Amino acid sequence: MTRTGTGCIDRPSPNHGPRPEGVGVELLILHYTGMPTAESALSRLCEPAAQVSAHYTVDEDGTVYAHVPEDRRAWHAGLSSWRGRADVNSRSIGIEIVNPGHEFGYRPFPAAQMAAVADLCLDIMGRHGIAPADVLGHSDIAPARKEDPGELFDWPGLAARGVGLWPQPIPADASAESAEDVAALLGRYGYDTAESRVLLSFQRHFHPERLTGEPDPETLRRLRALVRMTGR
Repeated sequence: MTRTGTGCIDRPSPNHGPRPEGVGVELLILHYTGMPTAESALSRLCEPAAQVSAHYTVDEDGTVYAHVPEDRRAWHAGLSSWRGRADVNSRSIGIEIVNPGHEFGYRPFPAAQMAAVADLCLDIMGRHGIAPADVLGHSDIAPARKEDPGELFDWPGLAARGVGLWPQPIPADASAESAEDVAALLGRYGYDTAESRVLLSFQRHFHPERLTGEPDPETLRRLRALVRMTGR
């Protein structure tokens, strides 16, 4: 079992399988647990009948639980896609972050928890050569189904430490973009534009002040900035 950090505790899950031959880790996917308590989430991730798991869980006090070895395929992403490729589980590592989620009293993520998430992510990125642009939320890869880790998650703070990207808006006005242009930009960045709520998922990650699902000028500036930052 891969251990990371002084607060890491083994809590093995039986819910995993082999990665396909020749498939390496390319993505790091962040989730919230979306359950009333940390213990209920940990129990579910380790329950065979649940058939779900992640590689790690980070509690609100910063404690990290290790569930699945990184060389194994955990079952955290479900039906999902990024940059035109499905089966995200096979090419990713998943981290669950304790938070009740939108159903059970969504709340900000404590500083100790975010610091532990950043440390864990940086360790994983270093081991697997994962680029900052390939650190994503569950809602990015499954926009029709998921909204975690949500609009209260500190993506800018993580990006400041090199985990994920945060857009530096370009000055050019993007208000003239057509709906087709917006879809093309979302697709170039990596989103599956055949899914519903794609622009809303983008806003949940990159423009949480405006969760409308509509292409307002600031949302479009941020989208264009990200495409330019990644050269996609």
